[in-house]
Amino acid sequence: MSSIRIKAKDRKGLVDVKCLMKHNMETGLRKDKSGKKIPEHWIQDVSAESNGKVVFSAAFNTSISKDPYLSFAFSGKKGDSLKISWKDNTGVTDSAETVIK
Repeated sequence: MSSIRIKAKDRKGLVDVKCLMKHNMETGLRKDKSGKKIPEHWIQDVSAESNGKVVFSAAFNTSISKDPYLSFAFSGKKGDSLKISWKDNTGVTDSAETVIK
């Protein structure tokens, strides 16, 4: 099961996208209960593709909060595909796809 939830809706040629990504987004600065540093673990790159064309991309850093939420819009239409992908600093990746409503 993907860590990404997507809602995409056509509004007269402009697609509104809302996306929630489940991720701890650890900065490497916090300590656990025993006083040991929690290792860095955060999403670095996020991209969105519609019908194979990149419509959004972002580079995150450690200042982004846990479970990042994105909202953006692009030119598209109902029935088009939308895929959102991320990669974190440990090399882990995830993606999810939906059809624009």
